[in-house]
Amino acid sequence: MVLAVDVGNTRIKAAVFEGSTVLENFVFEKNKLEKKIKIILEKFQNCSDLVVASVGNVEKQSFLTFENQLKIHFLTHEDVFPFINKYATPKTLGIDRMVLAAGATLQFPKQNRLVVDAGTCITYDFIDENDNYLGGAISPGLRLRYEALHNYTAKLPLLTLAAPESYIGNSTKEAIHSGVVNGFVYEIDGFIDEYRENFSNFIIILTGGDAEFLAKRLKNTIFANSNFLLESLNQTFQYKIDND
Repeated sequence: MVLAVDVGNTRIKAAVFEGSTVLENFVFEKNKLEKKIKIILEKFQNCSDLVVASVGNVEKQSFLTFENQLKIHFLTHEDVFPFINKYATPKTLGIDRMVLAAGATLQFPKQNRLVVDAGTCITYDFIDENDNYLGGAISPGLRLRYEALHNYTAKLPLLTLAAPESYIGNSTKEAIHSGVVNGFVYEIDGFIDEYRENFSNFIIILTGGDAEFLAKRLKNTIFANSNFLLESLNQTFQYKIDND
């Protein structure tokens, strides 16, 4: 069994895998890391490996506390990945984006793939049908857009995510929801349309915390899987073992 842990900008997500099968998923705050992992390992005592992909600020020592119970693996840029990294600054490419690209490459061979990860930030990662990672885009996620409107204006309220009643907001509250949510959807659809015009044999993978909310609002046909990063992390680890 493998315990895969994704340390994001906001929260930690984890899953226990037996082969490619997810046995259980977990989501928790960073300050509960050691407590939660202890509980997981008590429940799944056959876990032999813990694999970590981190873009958040969590000390490695928090994971190394468990090194007497199982093998700890921190994915880095030095590991082997199933694609050719053609990013102009490969060392600055987030390990989470590399894991997503690896999962797309392994799950959808010989296709052009665009991975859209809608979390704290929304990232777009494109891997062509010859397994070349070419890059993508980064922009603020839904929560950041709401916070920016509140933090950088004098009077706009801080709202939580809600579906707009109409694209014509007839109050300040509804105008914010329309601007944030519809603007976000139009952005994603716009990027997808641009890629579709330039590439055939194409699949779009939507993931991240806001994936389910967005999936039914996008006009483009997509493959939506909010658990894609953890699945990709497990696959990347298995690929690393097979190719080291």
